[in-house]
Amino acid sequence: MAVKWIGGHSSSILCLNVNMEGLVASGAERGELTLWDGGGVPAGRLQLPKADDVTSVVFSPHRPTRLYTSHGETISLLDVRSLKEPVERFHVNEEEINCLSVNETDNFLAAADDSGAIKVLDLENKKVSRSLRHSNICSSVVFRPQRPQSLVSCGLDMQVMLWNLQKARPLWTTNLQECETEEDCPQSAGQFFNPPLAHSLSVASCGNIFGCGAQDGKVRIFRVTGVKFERELEFQGHSLGVSQVLFMPEAYRLLTGGNDGKVLLWDVSGDVGKQQQSPAKSLQRRKAQAPASTRKDGKRNKVASHEHARVLPKLTIEHGEKVNWISCAEIKGSKRVLVADQSSSVSVYPLPEP
Repeated sequence: MAVKWIGGHSSSILCLNVNMEGLVASGAERGELTLWDGGGVPAGRLQLPKADDVTSVVFSPHRPTRLYTSHGETISLLDVRSLKEPVERFHVNEEEINCLSVNETDNFLAAADDSGAIKVLDLENKKVSRSLRHSNICSSVVFRPQRPQSLVSCGLDMQVMLWNLQKARPLWTTNLQECETEEDCPQSAGQFFNPPLAHSLSVASCGNIFGCGAQDGKVRIFRVTGVKFERELEFQGHSLGVSQVLFMPEAYRLLTGGNDGKVLLWDVSGDVGKQQQSPAKSLQRRKAQAPASTRKDGKRNKVASHEHARVLPKLTIEHGEKVNWISCAEIKGSKRVLVADQSSSVSVYPLPEP
């Protein structure tokens, strides 16, 4: 079922991104960077210095020839028309970078690293404008569409945070480890057997709905309301950690990739819409945000969890290898999901129309 793009790498591919013209970039271990045309033919290759793993690749949203890459603690800006020495290099992170995000006005870049730091780079002045922080490895950071000053992040501290560039402290934080009820949380090491370490985030095109994939195999959908966010939905389709989540351009279609070798397509538009239309549930959620009663909050979460147990994937792709990254591209007029795994090839699968 999968078409394999081969010949671009000799090492495991770690990250993917697609620009507005359909050019695909892939980064791999040992400093390998490759550009692919829509037909899966390598259109350019570069060996980045020091052979550090290329952990994130992001095209500029406005200038499709500009590609930001992270390798080791370094961010390199490349010109895809002439793939050679970086146009610029930024060394603002102290540990290996895990994720890059550029805001839609193309003037800020965020880089999340292993120290838990998120360095926000002012691309016009070429200097750090903000240093934000998690207490453990920061695995993912994403600017919100339609809100160029706002971003969300998550990490192995099990925290999901909402930030505004005007402030150095998070506007809102949620800990995914919060117990559902007191009975569910005996004071023992057992509760940490499969902690919800947060691996990946993606924000829907509306800018207010975002998804988080975690080590416990669950996908959590949140809604941003002003300066906070609330959990809308929680469901499980993966038997191991969710390494990747990706909202597609169409409203509330979500791709997830897991350590179980599966890629799943979800449509949460009905569920997100129902929550939006129910003021009673909204009020109930607002009350549940109050920290006063863990038990009360837990009961609400447990009900929501059971209520949405019916959320089922629209498509299951048995990829068979641990998923490192997923991306989406339009190739020959139809949507495809691109999958990077432990191998040196990109796998391409067709997606059904909405």
